[in-house]
Amino acid sequence: MSDDVPGSGADGVEAGKRLVRMGGDRGLSLADRIAERLSRLTWGTPLHAMRLKGRYPLKLIAVPDDPFFGDIDQGNALLDGRVSLRGEQLDILSLDFARPQGSAAMQEYLQSFGWLRDLSSVTTRASGVPIAEEIMRRWLAVHAEKVSDTAWRSDRWGRRILAWTAHAPLILSSKDLVYRSTLLHTLARGARHIDRAADRVQIGPPRIAAWCGVLIAGLVMPGGDARRSFGEAGLKRALDQSVFDDGGVVTRSPAGQLDAIQLLTVLMEGYAARRQEPPAFIEQSLTKMVTALLGVCHGDKGLGSFQGSAPVSGERIQQVIEATGVRTRPLKQAREWGYQRLSAGTSIVVMDAAPPPLARLVEGGCASTLAFELSDGPSRIVVNCGGARAAVHQLAPALLEGLRTTAAHSTLVLSDSNSTAIHADGSLGRGVIEVELARHETDNGSRIEASHDGYCRRFGFLHRRVLGLSPDGRDVRGEDMLIPARGRRTKGVTPFAIRFHLHPQVEVAPTQDGQAAILRTADGALWQFRCKGGTLGVEDSVWIDGRGRPINASQLVIAGETPAGGTNLSWVFHRAK
Repeated sequence: MSDDVPGSGADGVEAGKRLVRMGGDRGLSLADRIAERLSRLTWGTPLHAMRLKGRYPLKLIAVPDDPFFGDIDQGNALLDGRVSLRGEQLDILSLDFARPQGSAAMQEYLQSFGWLRDLSSVTTRASGVPIAEEIMRRWLAVHAEKVSDTAWRSDRWGRRILAWTAHAPLILSSKDLVYRSTLLHTLARGARHIDRAADRVQIGPPRIAAWCGVLIAGLVMPGGDARRSFGEAGLKRALDQSVFDDGGVVTRSPAGQLDAIQLLTVLMEGYAARRQEPPAFIEQSLTKMVTALLGVCHGDKGLGSFQGSAPVSGERIQQVIEATGVRTRPLKQAREWGYQRLSAGTSIVVMDAAPPPLARLVEGGCASTLAFELSDGPSRIVVNCGGARAAVHQLAPALLEGLRTTAAHSTLVLSDSNSTAIHADGSLGRGVIEVELARHETDNGSRIEASHDGYCRRFGFLHRRVLGLSPDGRDVRGEDMLIPARGRRTKGVTPFAIRFHLHPQVEVAPTQDGQAAILRTADGALWQFRCKGGTLGVEDSVWIDGRGRPINASQLVIAGETPAGGTNLSWVFHRAK
């Protein structure tokens, strides 16, 4: 059964043509970034030290619940005396917070105290307390009094306050009064710090994290009524800036979407611990965000591989959704977030139909415009390589950057170039600015028509893709066109390749005529692929799995050349059995 009703307005589908432009009014401007940097320079001054002074709590008046289950492998590593993340390991007894160790991801994991969730998921309080206290003491010795960029960034303090309060039994069970008072004093200083700095962190999950920290501090520390009122206004402002009207985060990252949902859910537990009603806007935002998240999930209920995200398992997604308490259907058309969903029978197609995120909004954005993924029930068939932000530590930097390219996504690549430039420093450059989009829902199925201008400036072509799904879900038909852009002249021929990356469990057998292939999924379903207008080949590919590991895979590649007048190719995936 389809998870959506064709044409249902409740699912956010609007027929007709529209234009999606890369927004210019979100994120920190140059002036904002300069002001933010100047603000950081004041952190070490006597004036800022005075701002952080005040009474500190002798205890917390409530302990929120953490409704999420941590990573078992990472939790067991902590029991064995190691901090482990994506193949990277550090010995707890050698941790030195004065000299940052490990990758940026490892530093985030340590500084945000996200490891407390993993530890609490695999052990009892009696066994977990010595480990948590050992790491906490080492952190406090370096960062309790000294305000630094590394530890005192607002989003890290927000996440830290959420973790410290939700897992207080692990870090506040000591009978050492000096240790307890130091921790609580640092907690109070951290809360005062982000009271002033939360609005200076980047919008998206970072700013949401900072304001959630302000609010939790107001809920669980004595005398927090004023902070709570102030924090609710700040969080409302942050959500308005960080989340599109359709519920998607401005970074366009499904992983970032999941992160923001979890932050708000933990915050809701803070209100529950105090037996207070949360503001209506938090529940409303959660509902929209969960609806959008479900829109980029496949038949296995897991997350698709878009904008650097790894394919989060269906089990984890379901656990997160249950914790939110939101009951909703997947969003079929995220008009601003930029994802389109087609579903019929057992087939689900998800398409990236918007420009990449603004360079100043996120590091690691991908040049993936008009890429799509296809699943049949629990089996994924067409995928993107994914994982640019979630791969294991051992992957070479060149491969990580390669995962962000257009060629690493299931779309057309012109002259072996990215539709949006990826600079040497990792930022996104010129490329896709506008995506023209039209969606149609009829008795004959669903169809998306989209085009982007990413190749206009360099090669003089618009890329137009038509993608349709039959009412029974057994046919996915597509057409890719290269159309001469108005006012742009091209000479000679330009090579292109249309890539369809396949899930590692899909077996592929090309036919001898170079126009078709037979695909067999893990559960035995047979799909036939056929194309017209180019030469079909099978090449090696790679897929980053849910644990960030590279898995060998294959890809179908339609190769050809376009004359100056443009070209078009058609292709179809047909479920034969």
